Amino acid sequence: MIKNGHHASDEEGGQRAGVKPGESPCSPEKRKRVVRVWCDGCYDMVHYGHSNQLRQAKAMGDYLVVGVHTDAEIAKHKGPPVFTQAERYKMVRAIKWVDEIVEGAPYVTTLETLDKYNCDFCVHGDDITLTVDGKDTYAEVKREERYRECKRTQGVSTTDLVGRMLLMTKTHHSNMDNPDYQQHTDNFGKGPKGHSPWTGVSQFLQTSQKIIQFASGKEPQPGDTIIYVAGAFDLFHIGHVDFLETVYNQAERPYVIVGLHFDQEVNRYKGKNYPIMNVHERTLSVLACRYVSEVVIGAPYAVGKDLLDHFKVDLVCHGKTEVFSDKDGSDPYAEPKKRGVFRSLDSENGLTTDDIVQRIIENRLLFEARNQKKEAKEMAVIEAMKRRGEHTDDAAQLAQ
Repeated sequence: MIKNGHHASDEEGGQRAGVKPGESPCSPEKRKRVVRVWCDGCYDMVHYGHSNQLRQAKAMGDYLVVGVHTDAEIAKHKGPPVFTQAERYKMVRAIKWVDEIVEGAPYVTTLETLDKYNCDFCVHGDDITLTVDGKDTYAEVKREERYRECKRTQGVSTTDLVGRMLLMTKTHHSNMDNPDYQQHTDNFGKGPKGHSPWTGVSQFLQTSQKIIQFASGKEPQPGDTIIYVAGAFDLFHIGHVDFLETVYNQAERPYVIVGLHFDQEVNRYKGKNYPIMNVHERTLSVLACRYVSEVVIGAPYAVGKDLLDHFKVDLVCHGKTEVFSDKDGSDPYAEPKKRGVFRSLDSENGLTTDDIVQRIIENRLLFEARNQKKEAKEMAVIEAMKRRGEHTDDAAQLAQ
């Protein structure tokens, strides 16, 4: 059981607690009290690695502004994104550490952008982001010392997730040494001159500290409506976000508990190679969502009497996806239906994990080319660095 708490923004309508009525949010008075942080990126196939970057960035200040690039900008510098810009904007808004997003942020981060949004500095991971012509996108803000760095999350990347989707086996979570898996990761994350340390694949290792960092530990309060939902929430995506937002809006003071099924259970009812992400990864993905208050890891498939009584559940919700029978053929929602607390919801977004996998499969060659192009630019920087006898930490300086 992981408690997540409510994560409404500290600012409502651009107003932060402690700012006097009528005082401009960009006034010098406010700047003295509030540190505004800027992050930007593609945020394509948003995963817990993106969320962890934003969590670290928010911890460096008080108010986090996130710029998200357009489809056209990403296509120009990297190749086609998996998700549309509208989908990516909504996904980033749903991350609980984000206070504000800027749609259509420029691909190259400049002092002009930081000043326009009244941000003290920008934060990026300890990898490198290059333009189409191989220049460091953060060169200007680094020169002016308005740049901070956070740790990249090991074990997850878009490259890795795409490889898992294409591998289509039930054991991909432990397939790091499998020749077929290596072939896929080579295709997606290896250029002709070797692996880049920023695009290559590494293995995710869950720790209790990471869960604590993502969870807030808030308990339900008197007057809260306790709502329970359950599922796989695999490859946490915009369809999940729209559903959880709909669930959140079912009450004035919602406390949303998400029950996550173990991997074996998910594979039982989903089949194929599901889940794409293991239960530890899925836990972090769901914990990062602002509509979620608590997560139950390894929730029972049947929503029974013990679970409902233990959490004092007022309402159980399910979307429009198919409800698979339990192992004994029974309805997993029989008890909440009997109590009259079951509600079927339509979020008006029918996107499923299957749909995402299909997008990847249909555009496989485009995504292979995109990742190889990205890594080729990174390897060029590394080779230049080696010729100058410098360390990888200094690689970004060479792209300026």
